[in-house]
Amino acid sequence: MKPKTYPCLIKAVTNLSSKGKLKEAVDCLELLLLKGIRVNYNIIADLIQQCANTKSLKQGKWVHLYLRLTGFKYKPQTFLSNHLINMYFKCGSDKKARQVFNKMSVRNLYTWNNMLSGYAKQGLIIPARKLFDEMPERDVVTWNTMVIMFAKSGRFNEALGFFKELRKLRIGINEFSFAGVLIACVKLEKFGLNLTKQVHGQVLVSGFFSNMVLSSSIVDAYAKSDLMREAKKLFDEMPVKDVLAWTTLVSGYAKLGDMETARRLFDDIPVPNPVSWTSLISGYARAGLGTKALKLFSDMMMRGIAPDQFTFSSSLCACASIASLKHGKQIHCRLIRTVFKANAIVVSSLVDMYSKCGSLAVGKSVFNLMGDKLDVVLWNTMISALAQHGHGLVEEGIQLFEFMTQEHGIDADQEHYACLVDLLGRAGRFEEVKDLLEKMPHKPDGRVWNALLGASRIHGNIELGRIAAEHLIDIEPQSSGPYVLLSNIYALIGKWESVEKVRNLMNERQVKKEQAISCIEVESKVHSFSVFDHLHPMKDELYLVLEQLAGHMDDETIIHDVIKYSDVDTYVQELP
Repeated sequence: MKPKTYPCLIKAVTNLSSKGKLKEAVDCLELLLLKGIRVNYNIIADLIQQCANTKSLKQGKWVHLYLRLTGFKYKPQTFLSNHLINMYFKCGSDKKARQVFNKMSVRNLYTWNNMLSGYAKQGLIIPARKLFDEMPERDVVTWNTMVIMFAKSGRFNEALGFFKELRKLRIGINEFSFAGVLIACVKLEKFGLNLTKQVHGQVLVSGFFSNMVLSSSIVDAYAKSDLMREAKKLFDEMPVKDVLAWTTLVSGYAKLGDMETARRLFDDIPVPNPVSWTSLISGYARAGLGTKALKLFSDMMMRGIAPDQFTFSSSLCACASIASLKHGKQIHCRLIRTVFKANAIVVSSLVDMYSKCGSLAVGKSVFNLMGDKLDVVLWNTMISALAQHGHGLVEEGIQLFEFMTQEHGIDADQEHYACLVDLLGRAGRFEEVKDLLEKMPHKPDGRVWNALLGASRIHGNIELGRIAAEHLIDIEPQSSGPYVLLSNIYALIGKWESVEKVRNLMNERQVKKEQAISCIEVESKVHSFSVFDHLHPMKDELYLVLEQLAGHMDDETIIHDVIKYSDVDTYVQELP
């Protein structure tokens, strides 16, 4: 006998579902179930899809139960089973999805691809590969899924292997076929350049260049390989440009330090997104242009654009670069006011900012308030802050290092050892430094030798300074830092011939010393300038202040000499 229908109840399910009231709609099914009513399969499919979109596993299971109890076998089983598989995967239950798949009496290619995609998106490579081998037929979607899965999992050679097999099969390709390969282009440093150019050529030949997402991805691959000329050329050829392409170029130029081009492109973006703003702020901070970075951050806030973790981190780095505690506190307050759950990168940036702005105690408080201390960067930052400040905090820094490695089981890397060498070296504990270098599980890199060289210069430890400088010059022959520091060490002890040798070596290798930048804050505005800078609009005022400071220094020198060589008590009595 044909089951009775209750139009009002069925309509209620439809109305609730269309209004997004999923729980209420599913609750109505219980009443329908008690009356033995089966609703139209399209309504059920819509409910399952809503469960998938909202990741509502509980409601999804209830709809599945309803299907089983109301005669699921009389419905279009394959169609609804495919919906159930998709729903279970989106809700994170691959086992339930597999159970549905196993019970299906009829499967189509969509079913197999549905399962394969679910495994791939969850990173379940082994079951995905096993399913792929069992498939009775495969299409371009199947192969694309495998290529993207392996690429996203970092198994680039396998991704490229599947892509080559796809091209050999001649079953056709689409714009998604290149997605996984482009991921590999960015990650494979050795072959990435040639690979990107090959993919670019294949995209042109295949006629997919008009696809905006694909073109933007190729621009991104060029930019991340530091090939900005190729990236810009392709960008200019794009018939339609999306914000992703604009942002990619801004980020690429900012990464290379070409902030003038990056800013010009940023200003041309029709509607910059948060990533665009953050890329430019980060670029300014890395380039030592902290004032511009903070001005941009302020503009971003004024326009009501919500910052993310990277925005806050980059802005705090800008504060640290110009030692602006006031701006750092303002950004910290904004973090608190917006109830922003900061990750370890943001907390590390806060610790670094407070430390470099002279408020180590506040930085330590921020570090202590961080609940999860398993992040390596956070420990590196705290150890580095303690090392930079010194003055009685050596033991505390060592304890933090030991606590990290012994209690938390975190393997110390080169940056950790560099911090510890800097900490011990600044305290003049060079025997412990030597012992540490001998016991390091890996060969010291440039960061470790830089830390040792800096500490050796402070204490005039010529021998260790020389050793560190020699290692650094071998590792970084074009970096001016090791040469300059070694030269300074020789100058401190009067070895002028050695100073001349170091400078001659720099000239032979065409190594140029980086120009130093000074900052001064006038009426809450930070001005930066270099030696012999005659372009600054306030140069006259700045040099007047410097002359006054030089005069004060001369007075202090005279007073120092009088006190050093005369009767102190008599001199003090005669002072006005």
